[in-house]
Amino acid sequence: QVQLVESGGGLVQAGGSLRLSCAASGRTFNSYAMGWFRQAPGKEREFVAAISRIQSTYYTDSVKGRFTISRDNAKNTVYLQMNSLKPEDTDVYYCAADTFLITRATSVGAIAYWGQGTQVTVSS
Repeated sequence: QVQLVESGGGLVQAGGSLRLSCAASGRTFNSYAMGWFRQAPGKEREFVAAISRIQSTYYTDSVKGRFTISRDNAKNTVYLQMNSLKPEDTDVYYCAADTFLITRATSVGAIAYWGQGTQVTVSS
């Protein structure tokens, strides 16, 4: 079992930055790929970024060059640095963990573990 707790969301003006953190419980953090997803009301949860066990990173096109995902295995924590934020980035952001997350990124129902979500609001 893995428990994920996100933090760092909030309200920011367009062009600003936020850093999301996701702290994971358990001693098997190193065995999971980690990811960030986002969801707007009435819409499906969508992939944002992922990082594999060996630090390979993946991004959806709309955030490439603006967002950076990283992980600190010593702290059991994954981060999402979000720069040059846009109003369309406004969503609830969820942290996720799964051994096969990279290949399951488009099938969110198959991902094993989720955090509770943190709200990101970007004002224009």
